[in-house]
Amino acid sequence: MIQHPMTLTGPKEDAGDPAVVVATRPKTKRPPLYKVLLLNDDYTPMEFVVAVLERFFGMSHAQAFEIMLTVHKKGLAVVGVFSHEIAETKVAQVMDFARRHQHPLQCTMEKE
Repeated sequence: MIQHPMTLTGPKEDAGDPAVVVATRPKTKRPPLYKVLLLNDDYTPMEFVVAVLERFFGMSHAQAFEIMLTVHKKGLAVVGVFSHEIAETKVAQVMDFARRHQHPLQCTMEKE
């Protein structure tokens, strides 16, 4: 007879015994997530922002264009939500890329 590995077998009188220990998993807390934001400025070309969104956030041209318009109209937009390490890397990559191309584009992160 094959028993399920989680099935507990034993005498029936143990069923109500308070000495029986029930294994429980400790609840693991999910790590906090961080929003990556692009901020609007008056100098970075819209095409550059679209290229950044495609390159570093894997967006299609249409998605990137929509987000770029949101940044332009509202002053900022959330471009992704990631773990701390990934968000930090994305911000650094975008900032480095913008500086190398002499654009003042700002990218930040904040806790979700």
